Amino acid sequence: MERAYKCCQSCGMPMKRDTGGTHADGTRSTMYCSHCFQDGKFTVRNITVDDMKERVKGKLKEVGFPGFLTGFYTRNIHKLERWKSHPLAVE
Repeated sequence: MERAYKCCQSCGMPMKRDTGGTHADGTRSTMYCSHCFQDGKFTVRNITVDDMKERVKGKLKEVGFPGFLTGFYTRNIHKLERWKSHPLAVE
């Protein structure tokens, strides 16, 4: 059984703000959000951790976060489970 995480282990979004992604069998993921993981696959594949940080910063700015805070919220993305074993790119 998959461990339940407080935030998505790909982008860092709080899981309480999302229903979770889905596995190939349709069950909910408690590790990844619906923006990052659907049908058992990452929605954005072959992305670097730095690209993910920039993607998240852009989304935060879109919803009204000030630019200086986006760096604060993305500073630990490289420590999330998705990036621990594949820091450069993940399929």
